Amino acid sequence: MFERARRALQFVTTGTILAIAAIVALVLWDYYTAAPWTRNGQVRVQVADIAPRVSGQIIDVRVKDNQFVHAGDILYDIDPFDFKVAVATATARVNERQADMVLKDTQQNRRDKLTEVAASREEKQVFQATADIAKAQYGEAMAALSQARINLDRTHVRSTVTGYVTNLIMRVGDFATAGTPNIRVIDSSSYWVDGYFEETKIRAIHVGDRVRMDLMGYRAPMWGHVVSITRGIATPNATPATQGLPSVDPVYTWVRLAQRIPVRVHIDSIPPGTQLAAGMTTTVTVVGSKGKRAHDTLTETFDRLHDTLLGGTGGSGTRD
Repeated sequence: MFERARRALQFVTTGTILAIAAIVALVLWDYYTAAPWTRNGQVRVQVADIAPRVSGQIIDVRVKDNQFVHAGDILYDIDPFDFKVAVATATARVNERQADMVLKDTQQNRRDKLTEVAASREEKQVFQATADIAKAQYGEAMAALSQARINLDRTHVRSTVTGYVTNLIMRVGDFATAGTPNIRVIDSSSYWVDGYFEETKIRAIHVGDRVRMDLMGYRAPMWGHVVSITRGIATPNATPATQGLPSVDPVYTWVRLAQRIPVRVHIDSIPPGTQLAAGMTTTVTVVGSKGKRAHDTLTETFDRLHDTLLGGTGGSGTRD
């Protein structure tokens, strides 16, 4: 009798273990194939390509590589000599045009006070036009002076964003060409994460979903939310070939891997001590509505199974 009960208990125990293993395997498979998470995430950032507005030789570099700067800080200086000369020339031109304008205006006022016997109407009109031309020339000279002054100020090349100088390779003596970027600053407020999710998991991701991001090398996670989902990725079959027709690869592979679709994630919080750098890899996990990680459902499943087994054992013990 005792032997039969022992065998029955072994049979029940073995069946229970097999059932638990099957459930766990099912949950793991569903998580691996359908849960919205990916290890293929990458930190991205905006970089400001800063170019001088005027050309000239660099005489002073005021920053170092990886230095933190604020918007408006001077990064380097261009030789200002030619631009100071331009300001002086424009100033002299303004003084000349101002004196000419005052003279022509005085002459025009004098003619206006004369009678038509002393000065004809046509003569008065000529002096009026001459005075107007002098005023216009003075205005033109003032505009040229303003341009000369702003060009002189532009010899101080300033940062357009707040962030970190990156990959600084310029040196004193280099020639800066207007419109050609020669220094770059990482915008420290523009970091985001691109998570490259398999296309089979995109259906479970929505704009606004909370996201957990685990950086490689850091234990504390970052948190954010989904901003957007990319609407298209490049395909080699769309590349134009002869006569502009699409070039389609005739090779068909039996094993087809799911495409990776970029999902843009805004970073809401960064743990203290975390140093972000563009290009860092991260695990991106879309969080459920309860505010828990998607793979926490595994823990919940294990806990329910554990409670069920302990509850059953505990109940038997109580009845005994």
